[in-house]
Amino acid sequence: MNPYLAFLLYLMAILGFVGTTLVLNRLLGPKPVPRGAKLEPFECGSVPVDPVNVRTVRVKYYGLAVAFLIFDLETVFLILWALAAQPLTDLLLGTYLFFTGLLVLIMLYVWKSGLVEDVTR
Repeated sequence: MNPYLAFLLYLMAILGFVGTTLVLNRLLGPKPVPRGAKLEPFECGSVPVDPVNVRTVRVKYYGLAVAFLIFDLETVFLILWALAAQPLTDLLLGTYLFFTGLLVLIMLYVWKSGLVEDVTR
């Protein structure tokens, strides 16, 4: 069997299972009626003291979150590279140096911009 055909059949089986599950949940699942208590904001099971007790998240946290995601993805790529680099060729070594260089550049940017220090204050 062609590997592409096997992958296509596998993908169709997954999508069919997910679609069937969603349709059956819609047809057979419970249909709750929204009541007054369900529409109120939930806060540890107690009634909120102040309805305007919402603090905004500072923009500094978003930069730190994006930097964390970039480091996380780069680390996953490096782990996958290490698993796939059985005969170490020049192309694989160049790929490793590229991703490591990106990590170093991002770390230098985060350090120079003072992103971590701003968030901790």
